[in-house]
Amino acid sequence: MDKENDILKWFEGELSFQELQNKYPGEDFSTLEKAAFYSKQIQVPTLDAQKALDTFKARNLKKETPKVIPLNFKNFLRIAAVLVVLLSSSYFLFFNTTSSFSTAIAQTETLTLPDNSEVILNAKSKITFNKKEWKKTRNLNLEGEAFFKVTKGNKFTVNTEEGTIEVLGTQFNVKQRPDYFEVHCYEGSVRVSTQSKDVILTPGKSIRVIRGQVGIIENFNLKNPSWLARESSFDKVPLWQVIKELEVQYDISINASSVDNTQLFSGTFTHSDKNIALQSVTIPLKLSFKIDGKKVEFYNHGSN
Repeated sequence: MDKENDILKWFEGELSFQELQNKYPGEDFSTLEKAAFYSKQIQVPTLDAQKALDTFKARNLKKETPKVIPLNFKNFLRIAAVLVVLLSSSYFLFFNTTSSFSTAIAQTETLTLPDNSEVILNAKSKITFNKKEWKKTRNLNLEGEAFFKVTKGNKFTVNTEEGTIEVLGTQFNVKQRPDYFEVHCYEGSVRVSTQSKDVILTPGKSIRVIRGQVGIIENFNLKNPSWLARESSFDKVPLWQVIKELEVQYDISINASSVDNTQLFSGTFTHSDKNIALQSVTIPLKLSFKIDGKKVEFYNHGSN
């Protein structure tokens, strides 16, 4: 009810449109804004009193002059606001079939899909899918990183900006961050399609795409992704990508402009202690760091 009352206050001029948006930053009020605009175009009818009196005399009518009931603009806006809210609610209740789940920084989430497949989302990740069409087409979109345990059935497809993964029933991990794409197969087989390559991964195989360049298929011997145990592991991964993972796990901003952020890192950092994590990355690369609140700077030994 608070939101509806605030919408009415906006229509009546007690709240500005900017104040309404600030109170509900996640809401789309474009429909309400249009309703208010068009309702203001309605002209309230006016009465020509002299013309009415002349007509009355000419016709010699002996009836009481009818009352003119002016259109109450505030009541009109209230009705319009309620109708828009009801129509919007009905749309999302009956017609919106898209399901969306996301995680914040340093958060993981386990989800069960309509076919009982399991998805574990890593930090700062999101999946969306059409729940109405799920039985026909097991198709979802991923931003970020997720581990999938897919039940057997018809084709299961994961779409990302960098590539597409297709399976029937298997366990695999997909990581898609800006300019970085990686798939590990833990069970069954996985078809990975990118703009330049189409490969099938079997258990213990992985493929990586960095800034559009497809790497070779590599072997690994892990039973599960390390991040499920609150660690991030890397094997010859550019430092800039390791930095991005540090940032989403610890809600920090790292400045590495004074170091070579293309150098490769192999190792692991924990998700439970920021200082230990930073040391785990910088010491093997012979780097140092300093912390100022949520800001971290990487620099070479002896440069500061």
